[in-house]
Amino acid sequence: MRAASLVAPAPIQTAPLAIGDRPVPSPGADEVLIRVHACGVCHTDLHIVEGDLPVHRSPVIPGHQIVGVIEAAGRDTAPALVGTRAGVTWLGWACGVCDACRRGDENLCPRAQFTGYDRDGGYAEYTVARTAFVVPLPPRFADLEAAPLLCAGVIGFRALRVAGVQPGEWVGLFGFGASAHLAIQVARHWGCRVGVVTRGPHHRQLAEAFGAEWVSEPGGMPPVAFDRAIVFAPSGRVVAAALETIRPGGTVAINAVTLEQIPAMPYAALYGERVLRTVTNLTRRDAVEFLEVAAAIPVRAEIEAVPLDAVNDVLQRLKRGALRAAAVLRLA
Repeated sequence: MRAASLVAPAPIQTAPLAIGDRPVPSPGADEVLIRVHACGVCHTDLHIVEGDLPVHRSPVIPGHQIVGVIEAAGRDTAPALVGTRAGVTWLGWACGVCDACRRGDENLCPRAQFTGYDRDGGYAEYTVARTAFVVPLPPRFADLEAAPLLCAGVIGFRALRVAGVQPGEWVGLFGFGASAHLAIQVARHWGCRVGVVTRGPHHRQLAEAFGAEWVSEPGGMPPVAFDRAIVFAPSGRVVAAALETIRPGGTVAINAVTLEQIPAMPYAALYGERVLRTVTNLTRRDAVEFLEVAAAIPVRAEIEAVPLDAVNDVLQRLKRGALRAAAVLRLA
């Protein structure tokens, strides 16, 4: 099979992902073999490729927004799954027995394994996944449309929950990339008013097109204090700026895998029972419930389809902020 493999992390400008042939993997007893049709390209992939996250597996095939068809099932997996369409997310496995898992917080499992990081992912024509961690996909979405929903969409949905967003509230989104442009559609579906702060003029126009009532460059203050805010930009300065925009008792949720240092700020920025939380990974429940909501709306993902051979180039564009849509590798 054709696959993009990472042997050692390196700056993306050096094209560290090697495109070549790898053996088609065989599913274990509790796994399925998936023929990959599409795989989204995510900022977390870039963090893995460049070494911002410590190496967990070498070589590794990145990619964790996988859409495909199950072609074979392990001996402990129902044969009826063969031929069905399935999605694979960042969470590849959790133990199910630790305190976090028993609380329903499998996203915090200390033994969790992640797709495209601990397990080979979807930058390949085939992948294997734990059967219990494969999610069904609504027929409403084509393969390329479904791929970015499986991380950008699900994690944006979780961020809304972590922030405690309630119907009708005033919600601020800081940064307007792949995840935010899906989260805004859920927030609007819940009857929320939304404000967006983002650098790029194209993203500001896109935010308005998706129903943002107030849009600003960084540094702007909303006409009314936000009830909740979500920071999608990996910048500590943006976190500090978001705290200044929320009302007493409001919440800021940080939706970033890595973050620059949060600068020193006056206690008054937090005082008034303001809350600062982080979003960590996702759960299977998040994925299933988001996909149900996404199909009901239905959400619209702005996508750019690219071939596997262009993966190093598209990751370079992602790093430069030159992508105007969610990049999706077309593998079938």
